[in-house]
Amino acid sequence: MSSKELRENFLNFFARRGHTIVQSSSLIPTDPSVLFTTAGMQQFKRYYLGEKSPYNNKVATCQKCFRTSDIEEVGDEKHLTFLEMLGNFSFGDYFKKEAIEFAYEFLFKELKLSPKNFYVTVFEGDKNVPFDEESFLIWQKIGIPKDKIKKKPRSDNFWGPTDKEGPCGPTTEIHINDVEVWNLVFNEYYQNENGELSPLVQKGVDTGMGLERLAMISQGKPNVFETDLFEPILKKIPISAGNERSKRIIADHIKSAVFLAAEGITPSNIERGYVLRKLLRRVIRYGKLLNFKEEFLISLAKEVIGIYKNIYPEVKRNETDILTVIQNEEEKFSKTLDKGLKFLKDNIESYKTFDKAAKEEYGKELPFKGGFAFYMYETYGFPPELTLEELKKDPQISKKITEDEFWNHFNKRLAEHQEISRAGAEKKFGGVGKEAGYETARLHTATHLLHSALRKILGEHVKQMGSDITPVRLRFDFSHNQKMSSEELEQVEDLVNQKIKEDLIIKKEEMSLKNALESGALAFFKEKYPETVSVYSIFNSKTGEIFSKEICAGPHVDKTSELAHFKIIKEESSGANIRRIKAII
Repeated sequence: MSSKELRENFLNFFARRGHTIVQSSSLIPTDPSVLFTTAGMQQFKRYYLGEKSPYNNKVATCQKCFRTSDIEEVGDEKHLTFLEMLGNFSFGDYFKKEAIEFAYEFLFKELKLSPKNFYVTVFEGDKNVPFDEESFLIWQKIGIPKDKIKKKPRSDNFWGPTDKEGPCGPTTEIHINDVEVWNLVFNEYYQNENGELSPLVQKGVDTGMGLERLAMISQGKPNVFETDLFEPILKKIPISAGNERSKRIIADHIKSAVFLAAEGITPSNIERGYVLRKLLRRVIRYGKLLNFKEEFLISLAKEVIGIYKNIYPEVKRNETDILTVIQNEEEKFSKTLDKGLKFLKDNIESYKTFDKAAKEEYGKELPFKGGFAFYMYETYGFPPELTLEELKKDPQISKKITEDEFWNHFNKRLAEHQEISRAGAEKKFGGVGKEAGYETARLHTATHLLHSALRKILGEHVKQMGSDITPVRLRFDFSHNQKMSSEELEQVEDLVNQKIKEDLIIKKEEMSLKNALESGALAFFKEKYPETVSVYSIFNSKTGEIFSKEICAGPHVDKTSELAHFKIIKEESSGANIRRIKAII
C-alpha cells in the first residue's frame, strides 16, 4: 500500500469513528521552550489540561515532526530527522479500551497486516505508578496471548511530561518485526515541578505512529529508506551500494531541509537556522567526499517537493523560496570548502619539505593529532572527516596517523572550544555581552526602517525573504526582480536617515495574530507565528504617522535617533528574484 493510501486510510478510519481531522500544525511550535514540533500532541497540549477544545473531544492528525535528537542516528534502518506522525487523540472522551481496540482494528483488519511477528508492551509499574493491568487485560480480551504482552519499565513504557511539569502516563506499544510501530500514551497523571504525581481529572489518549515505519511494514521493506517516501530521492543519488549510510543521510537531510525552508527558516548561526545550516552543510560535505557535481542538492530538493507538494500546501506555495535557500547555502559553503581544501593541500606540501626535527615539532599538533583539523574546522567550517581523508591520501602522512588518535585529539580541542564558548555565553548578561545585545537591537530596528523604505521606494511587491544580524552589521533579503540602481539605493538610504533624524518612537503591542493582521502589521511568515504576537510600530509621536508596523519578536531600541546614521555597504543577488542588502549604522 502506498504512503498516500496509508495516510488517507488512517485519517478516514478515525473520521468514520467520530474524530475531527485536524491539519498538521507548523514545525515551529507556539511553545517557546522547544525549537521544533516533535510530536502530534503538541498543538493539543492545553486540551489535556481542561481547556475546551474547539473541535470535539477526539481528533486525528498527520503531523509534521522534526527531531534533532535523531540526527546522529540517521543512516540506520528507522531513524529520521523529519517524519510524519499519524495520531489519534482523546481529551476526556474515550480511554484505554477504545484506543487499544482502534489500533488493533486499523492495523490488522483495515490494513490486513500479518500478526505473525507482532507483540505489545505495557508498563510494569514502579514505586510511584502501579502496573498497567488494565491495558494488559484489554489486550488479552482482544485475543493476544500472554507471551506476546511484555511488561517493560518506566524507561520504555511511561511518557512525559514534555517539560518540568505537565500531563503524563503509562504507554502500551505495538511492535511488528521488532520495530516499534505505534505508541499509545494514556495521560492519567499530572507531574508537578517537584516530580510529584497526582491523578488528572480529565484522562486523555495521545497516540503516535510514524508513517515512514508503517510504510516500511506495509510495503514489506527492510528499512524506511526503501519505501516510496524515499525511493525517488535515492534514485537521484549516484552512490555505490558500499556507501548506503551516506546515501540515507543525504536523503533524510535534504527532505528535512526542504520542510524547514518551507516554514520560512533560513540558514544562520543560531537556533532553527543553525539546525538547517547543519543539515545542509552535512549533505554538502558528503557530496564533496563522493565527488558529486555542483548544485546536486537542487535536483534532490525538487524530488522532495514532488513527493509532498500535493499533501502540504506550504511546500508547493514556497517552492521558489525553498530552492533559493538551498542553492545559496550550497554555493556559499562549497566556496568555503574549496578555500579550505587549497589551504590544506598547501600545508601538506609544505610539511613534506621539513627536515626530521621540524616534522617532529610540527607533528605534535599539526597535522597528525587533530590540532590542524580543528583549525580547519573553526576557520573554514571544514569537516574534520574531509581533513582526515586528504591526510590519508599522502603516503608519508597516512602511515604516521591513526584514526583513533586523530579523532581523540580533534574532539579534545572541540570540547575545550565549546567550554570557552559556554563561558562566554554566560557572560552575556553583563559587560561586553550587554553592549553587543544593544548593538543588535539597534540593527534590528534599522532592518525595519530599511524594509519600509524599500517598499516605499521600490513598491509594495517587496517583502522580507530573510535576514541576519550580528552586533556589527545587518543583512536583509527581499523580493525584487532586478538589481537596484545607484539612485534607488541612495533614495532608500536617505529615507532611512531622514526617519532616524525625526527621532521616531518604537512601540510594542501584544495582540492576537488576527488583530495584528487586521491592523495592517506586515507578516510574511504567517505559518510560524503563534496565536499571540508582538507588533512593533515606528511612528511620529507628534503627527501619529506610522512609518513601519511589523509582527516581530524583537528586540528594538526605544527611538530611531539611537541609530545615529545608516549606511548601505552592498546590494547583490541572493537567488532568483531575491536581492540582498548589507548595511551598518
